[in-house]
Amino acid sequence: MRIEELPTPCYVVDEALIEKNLQILKGVMERTGARILLAQKAFSMYALYPLIGHSLCGATASGVYEARLGYEEMVLPLRAQGKLCENHVFSPAFREVDWEEILKYCDHIVFNSWKQVAKFGKSAKDAGKSIGLRVNPECSTQEGHAIYDPCAPGSRLGVTHGSFVQRMETDGQGDAAIEERDLLPLLDGLHFHTLCEQDADALEQTLDAVEEQFGDYLPQMKWINFGGGHHITRPGYDIARLERCVKHMQDTYNLTVYIEPGEAVALNAGFLVTEVLETGKNGIDIAILDTSAACHMPDVLEMPYRPPLMDSGEAGEKAYTYRLGGPTCLAGDIIGDYSFDHPLQEGERLIFEDMAIYSMVKNNTFNGMPLPAIALRKKDGECEIVRQFGYEDFKGRL
Repeated sequence: MRIEELPTPCYVVDEALIEKNLQILKGVMERTGARILLAQKAFSMYALYPLIGHSLCGATASGVYEARLGYEEMVLPLRAQGKLCENHVFSPAFREVDWEEILKYCDHIVFNSWKQVAKFGKSAKDAGKSIGLRVNPECSTQEGHAIYDPCAPGSRLGVTHGSFVQRMETDGQGDAAIEERDLLPLLDGLHFHTLCEQDADALEQTLDAVEEQFGDYLPQMKWINFGGGHHITRPGYDIARLERCVKHMQDTYNLTVYIEPGEAVALNAGFLVTEVLETGKNGIDIAILDTSAACHMPDVLEMPYRPPLMDSGEAGEKAYTYRLGGPTCLAGDIIGDYSFDHPLQEGERLIFEDMAIYSMVKNNTFNGMPLPAIALRKKDGECEIVRQFGYEDFKGRL
């Protein structure tokens, strides 16, 4: 079917646009030798994992379910075809009940603290896993998005320089204190993740801080992971500067460099097709859609973020301005104010852009809202519905 024939609301991911992003990322890998992984927390549409896995070096997870998904849908199939494909995981704290699964699914395991290294590191090493520690270089490069700043004061993410070199007490059971230097030989690499939708200048600034604080330890490591937040596939991104950063760490410390973009893999590669349910007026023209900011595009409220809308303008730019809102009871379920060349009609379809990332992975059924269908648009323009959801999906979560 064509995009105009799809049920609404519906996420549509464009295969050709995903491939375009993958070619950019693949070029970085080919020119530098860096290993780029899909961060599933941003985009987990596993129907595209075979395509992504053939271009990139694997996946990274933030929990046991993502780890299993990456393993089953990307790593195993590609390894069966003879391709080297890695599965990484990081968590602020691993649960003992999940640990055997983590060991089963993951090749690289990144810990958030020395206590976690002391608790799980030896068993991971004995299982042949590559072990990393997340560090916090205390170098904030965020502007206006403190919720996404892992280097904010009081952050729970990563070991600061002060904590890296101090003694660590054990779990209070009377054992002797453990020195970090006793655990250091367990580590194969260091990991940092400080960026959010940023260019390579922020990475360069962060690397300066990483070297200043942890440079003495880098020669002992096999790899360094730059984490995510790199908007590599955004028009105007400074790819040459990114590649210089990669080469610097390779040449200076003889390290393998990993990068974990999520957004960059699916940036500007997806849409959310919705329908106007009703129009009205309360000082401003209002249109109620069959999609919800709160339920179907949570970053609109959390970031906050104004998603691009096809064939629309800023408020007042075109002849007819509407406040677009969702059908939930939340007063703030507002997507934004947009203008159009014509008055909106009930039953008219609108298409939001850049809806592949942080949409499917974060949506919810608040108010009993149906989840949008998921469709894949092939290169010939034909759309295939990958998943549809109904009442049982809502009920099964409660």
